[in-house]
Amino acid sequence: MKEGLPGIALEDWLARSRELRFGAHAIRYWEAGDSAAAPLLLIHGFPTASWDWHYLWQPLARRYRVIACDMLGFGYSAKPRGHAYRLLEQADLQQALLAHAGERRPVHVLAHDYGDSVAQELLSRHEEGRLRLASCVFLNGGLFPETHRPVLAQKLLLGPLGALIGRQFSRRALAANFARLFGPETPPDAAELDAFWQLIAHDGGPRVMHRLIRYIPERREQRARWVAAMQATRVPLRVIDGEADPVSGAHMVARYRELIADADCVLLDGIGHYPQIEAPLQVLTHYLQFRHAVEKQDP
Repeated sequence: MKEGLPGIALEDWLARSRELRFGAHAIRYWEAGDSAAAPLLLIHGFPTASWDWHYLWQPLARRYRVIACDMLGFGYSAKPRGHAYRLLEQADLQQALLAHAGERRPVHVLAHDYGDSVAQELLSRHEEGRLRLASCVFLNGGLFPETHRPVLAQKLLLGPLGALIGRQFSRRALAANFARLFGPETPPDAAELDAFWQLIAHDGGPRVMHRLIRYIPERREQRARWVAAMQATRVPLRVIDGEADPVSGAHMVARYRELIADADCVLLDGIGHYPQIEAPLQVLTHYLQFRHAVEKQDP
């Protein structure tokens, strides 16, 4: 239990999963809550999976219809070796997931890290009339390529030896990277690290990490379109950000405030890159406050 919120053990989480076919690939997904409640799509980050939301899952499911999947190349979903992974395809997957769930209403989105980029693509598609979003909340992520500060492992994965670096990635390397990414007072414990590593290592995950990391240059390719959508949209937005994150912390929020009018931002003191794991009760509180304000404006 963390901050009074019970989590879900990884084996129990897996037992609750369902399967969706996305082209030739098997995707694991999760759904909970009243199907008549407002739909909430949760989108995870790199290099982990939807289990990242396990502290928030049950509290959110008491209020909303929550839907999430392990994206292609992540967690318990298929990890095809020779695949050219794209953020745009992951957005296609989110739309396929909503269609599979029979969800046609405007959807609320809560995203983190890599998932922020997928959410930015969904927001752009909303502006283009290709789907309907009701709101979007971003946790720590590279919303602007110019503020993203990748860790050394990410830089190496992008380099000419990326495939080798990925194959050598280990639980020990994960622990070293997470020690830098998490807040100084909120590091993951051994059990959490074991679970994160199990998700990454499943079905040879390290062998595709050098392909998944191509999201970093893809962000640069899509920057103008994504930022324009954020600046133009009437979809309610909020950023909830761990300020101590060296990758996408307070410096990213400062840029967000420069570029987005009437920016709605919450900074969590002393929290790092994984606020939904480090401070789930704070994230839940700020998220529910946001949703209350949204519903008050548009009941």
